Amino acid sequence: MKILVIGSGGREHALVWKLAQSPRVQKIFCVPGNPGIGEMAECVALDSNDSEALCSFARQQGIDLTVVGPEGPLSGGIVDLFTAHGLRIFGPGRQAAEIESSKAFAKDLMAKYQIPTAGYAVFQTVADAKEYIRQKGAPLVVKADGLAAGKGVIVAMTVNEALMAVDAMLTEQAFGAAGSRVVIEEFMQGEEASILTFTDGATVKTMVAAQDHKRVYDGDQGPNTGGMGAYAPAPVVTPELMTRIQQEILQPVVDAMRREGRTYKGCLYLGVMLTDAGPKVVEFNARFGDPETQVVLPLLASDLLPVMEACIDGTLAETEIKWRDQAAVCVVMAAGGYPGTYRKGDPITGLETAAGSGAMVFHAGTALKEGKVTTAGGRVLGMTAVGDGIRQALSKAYQALENISFPGAYFRRDIGHRAINGKN
Repeated sequence: MKILVIGSGGREHALVWKLAQSPRVQKIFCVPGNPGIGEMAECVALDSNDSEALCSFARQQGIDLTVVGPEGPLSGGIVDLFTAHGLRIFGPGRQAAEIESSKAFAKDLMAKYQIPTAGYAVFQTVADAKEYIRQKGAPLVVKADGLAAGKGVIVAMTVNEALMAVDAMLTEQAFGAAGSRVVIEEFMQGEEASILTFTDGATVKTMVAAQDHKRVYDGDQGPNTGGMGAYAPAPVVTPELMTRIQQEILQPVVDAMRREGRTYKGCLYLGVMLTDAGPKVVEFNARFGDPETQVVLPLLASDLLPVMEACIDGTLAETEIKWRDQAAVCVVMAAGGYPGTYRKGDPITGLETAAGSGAMVFHAGTALKEGKVTTAGGRVLGMTAVGDGIRQALSKAYQALENISFPGAYFRRDIGHRAINGKN
């Protein structure tokens, strides 16, 4: 089979890495890919958001299955376009992807079907939003309604911070059209976990629970990022709790989407807060998470390809999915200054040595410059290792990281601290 993977980050590198292990896969293309992906797939210089060009490419190359990594093409309707041309593609259609592209839609859906989540209100005018904030008091969470590359969420611990967040989104348009509406939510206390789920629109099968580290510095300090590392399985999500999450959240939301005429097929990502009152939805994403994918897929013992096909064909209920009884850790190596301003174009050394250490080096923000791999993003690399437990996996990942260097390189040295210290 010929496979096309869309995207250029660590998530897509992990997807290509896993799909390449399938005995049925003959060739993988990736648009636009990165140097790491280029070692196991043919990278194609097309715009990942140009669905028409991607569709033409898939038809010309006789692509048997397309896998979409990022949210942009999904919210733009790439699945609908490919399906209309008779092309098989893994991911939700545009209407189903709205569960991520509109936080207001997702909250209204959960309210309608009584799926547990934080209390909320939606606003388009500054005056109304500020009046609500003053009435409610802090802490509150202010979210841009649309897609904001993971940066459209502000946890306001004071009323003034919440008011400033509203100004930034509605008046200053800090997130462009994504912030033309804001969702203001109650602040939830508890541990947060990530549950990635396979679904064919009816059946739901959860992957291994993961936890990521959003803050840039050790001790969960500093600004939020796209994720500085992750580990799986997350001890906080016990088998009993996973069953409850599936019964109270995941199955009901997939059923709700189907009833609304928005049948959801693909990977559904659940960010869940484990509160004293039980699990509650933080957010849904319409695709694989990043960096969670880099720790979940290495624990998947089954071939990924037939699972994806079952999601498309509606046969997931008959598909067995096996997981390794091990642990995986991903430590992100970032450019100095991230998530603020950072340098690009610096040469990266030690990649071959690290790859030979038994860890997996997933490229997230890299490029080729005069034949050498250089930095090209804020999150540059994800060092992933598998072990018999979290401690062993962490040791392997950190040992491998010591081999890699580039100017200003930074990574957290406390990834997995909750699992290690038993604080979850």
